[in-house]
Amino acid sequence: MLQRTDMPVCPACGRVTAQRYLYAKNGCDIFACHECGIGRSETRNFDPGAYYTKDYFSGQHADGYGDYLGSEPVLRREFAHTVDVIRRYRPSGRLIELGCAYGFFLQEAKKFFDVAGIELAADAAAHARRNGLDVVTGVADAATLQKFAPFDVVVLLDVIEHLPDPRGTLALAAQHLNPGGIIVLTTGDFASLHARLAGPRWRLMTPPQHLWFFTPESFRRLAGALGLTVERLEHPGKIVPLSLITFQLRRMLGLSGGAPKAGAVGFPVNLFDALRVILRMP
Repeated sequence: MLQRTDMPVCPACGRVTAQRYLYAKNGCDIFACHECGIGRSETRNFDPGAYYTKDYFSGQHADGYGDYLGSEPVLRREFAHTVDVIRRYRPSGRLIELGCAYGFFLQEAKKFFDVAGIELAADAAAHARRNGLDVVTGVADAATLQKFAPFDVVVLLDVIEHLPDPRGTLALAAQHLNPGGIIVLTTGDFASLHARLAGPRWRLMTPPQHLWFFTPESFRRLAGALGLTVERLEHPGKIVPLSLITFQLRRMLGLSGGAPKAGAVGFPVNLFDALRVILRMP
């Protein structure tokens, strides 16, 4: 395998580490850190602001969502369960979601928390505001987080893999956590058996929108560097809209055609290749 030592600093290890070339996907070279296993996609000329638009949520991008808005009933059932899990570790307080999309998770969380959100996609953020949520359009930079701080819960659901600087974003979030506060993340597990066997055909190997591919060890190193403890690390199942399952299968099989219409049908799925991580501030 090709070895690389001229890569940027590994966000988990916090220093330059040897990188192993794995393969290319969607015109992006994929590398993995020798020490923590985190994967990185080497992208070129990718503009997140131009990519994460209404089209991303409505089936116009092969690696987006088939019909996010139409899947609201299914998504909210899943998000309600996520809220139940969060409340075992922090039952109430100030909660912010980074990358809150159309606000479906926040609608469930507001039953127990004082909620706010940040979303890059203007259409999604506007939808959330129309439905009474305190959501700003933009990114989770220092100035924006300061407006809402401090927090008891910071949530990133399938978001951290999209961030140009995941370590920096988590560091900012940790700075604004109250004592005993938690950061809740979901993302793919690059060290999982399914990810390793599937290689470039892994369902979550979708650069350039996915920039990072995390492992349990990478989260342990990140947590330690940021003064956090790993409270929980697991591979939960989730309720997935039928429309999304169909959309992703068509993408994986190379089939063209419009996005399927969503509905209230969802199925429990667990390929044990997705992580839920809860980090706590002492």
